[in-house]
Amino acid sequence: MFIVLPFITPGFFRRYGGRVSELEAKYILLALFGMGGLALWAGSEPVLPAYIIGMVLAGSVGKDHVLIRRLRTLTFGLLTPFYFIRAGSFVSVPALVAAPGVFGALFLAKMVSKVCGVFPSVRLFGHRQGADVYYTLMMSTGLTFGTISALFGLNRGIITPAQYSHLVAAVIGSAVIPTLIANAFFMPRHLLSASALDPGKGTGETRAPEASTS
Repeated sequence: MFIVLPFITPGFFRRYGGRVSELEAKYILLALFGMGGLALWAGSEPVLPAYIIGMVLAGSVGKDHVLIRRLRTLTFGLLTPFYFIRAGSFVSVPALVAAPGVFGALFLAKMVSKVCGVFPSVRLFGHRQGADVYYTLMMSTGLTFGTISALFGLNRGIITPAQYSHLVAAVIGSAVIPTLIANAFFMPRHLLSASALDPGKGTGETRAPEASTS
């Protein structure tokens, strides 16, 4: 399926796309739920095929911006909350409180390994002036695949509930903390246009002097 989907999807969209019945969205959902059910039957995680399908169809589905917005609304508004609520419901707060050092060690190990892998690659593409640090921090998360692997280990008895709690907490921390630091201290403002920095510029909007209002 992962090999065939990138070849049959563009033709399907050209022939059946743009209809009121939204066959493109139904096609994507059929692939997601079909492969998810197969993964569950095979003893894997249903979210993993969705993760891979998103990568192999990025080139074809990504060209339709209207479809992207519809899928984004469906995914983040309906499907994603159920997954993360389920994954978060297994986290034990007492286990985290009892051993905060474990969380700190896992978080540090995850961040060091991510930074060592991402930062040289970002510099290789020529990003400088703080953009390299910004991109590294923004790409240091592993929220989706981290929770998938942790949930798989918990469901198969590979890790204990306490270990799962520390792993998921470290994964969530690696998504939230670097993002906050990147946006607060390393925002590459030199790459933003003047209209992005000041929404009032470049739009033809003018602010009348206060004296004219009299």
